Amino acid sequence: MSTSSRTTAVVVAAAVGISALAACGTPGGGADAKTVTLVSHDSFNVSKSVLAAFEKESGYKVKILKGGDAGKAVNQAILSKGNPQGDVFFGIDNTLLSRGLNEGVFSPYEAKGLAHVPAGLQLDKGEHRVTPLDYGDICVNYDRGYFARHKTAPPKTFDDLLKPRYKGLLVTENSATSSPGLAFQLGTIAKYGQAGWQDYWKKLKANGVEVVDGWEQAYYERFSGSAAGKGKGDKPLVVSYASSPPVEVLGKKPAPKEAPTGVATGTCFRQIEFGGLLKGAKNEKGGKALLDFLVSKEFQEDVPLKMFVNPARKDAKVPELFTKYGATIDKPATLPPETITKNREQWIKQWSSLVLK
Repeated sequence: MSTSSRTTAVVVAAAVGISALAACGTPGGGADAKTVTLVSHDSFNVSKSVLAAFEKESGYKVKILKGGDAGKAVNQAILSKGNPQGDVFFGIDNTLLSRGLNEGVFSPYEAKGLAHVPAGLQLDKGEHRVTPLDYGDICVNYDRGYFARHKTAPPKTFDDLLKPRYKGLLVTENSATSSPGLAFQLGTIAKYGQAGWQDYWKKLKANGVEVVDGWEQAYYERFSGSAAGKGKGDKPLVVSYASSPPVEVLGKKPAPKEAPTGVATGTCFRQIEFGGLLKGAKNEKGGKALLDFLVSKEFQEDVPLKMFVNPARKDAKVPELFTKYGATIDKPATLPPETITKNREQWIKQWSSLVLK
């Protein structure tokens, strides 16, 4: 799940690790370089068996470097452009895509298997600087147990979140540092328009919304419905994914009739996640092989139960657990990429001024 949060120390540690890893490869990324490095956000995950099969077949050893929430990881990729931390970046999404493209972070490469990815997900189809790898819907999730105990219906829409009965119950992520947080903000802009979204956030702030740096902090530490957080959080509403509920069911025996968490389906924004070959990669050949792997059916079918998002490939099978307990969003809020590109930085500044001060 894309998405996550870490301190600056993690970024520093990752950078130190990169320096050591760079020495493992051949200068200039020769064909005999045996290590290929994937840079991503904290929520990247893959089954050991799936990764091991790629390593055996390709001959490359994969190093995975995680750099915090997606927003922080993208910022770090921009800061290190031309002398990247690794060979491939995983985790830039449609809310941040133009930043990476405009900064020249990626080198063009058309990955094998891309023909199986719907055209609607290929937002850089003409140049192939990035490759769509998964998608999900950012929505408010709710703790069913909390609302059952309080005999109150959970919210369904953005408007519902402003009602007095939900005062102080919602935690969201910082739009400036978190891609889910930014996606949620964009959802409100899609809903209320450029003339109305700021007024909405003024009211949401007055209704006690809490803001934290990243998704992992919001979901695992502040949300009361997270099994991994052992219910220690006191917020029964959290900005997460439509596919988060299956996480709470995974491994439970007997399987419950429904997940302990639900989704407010009227609060969703569609997020598409991409990977790309980093410009200046020391192992360009290995990076291309790794991108091919990320688009492969083997990896794509591993995605749902490892990162709890939808695979980009239309021929990838999705497990029953994912489809049974996750919410299907037929009409998520969206904004044209060019609109996001034109306004994103201004919107983030306006949001920060409204909500964080």
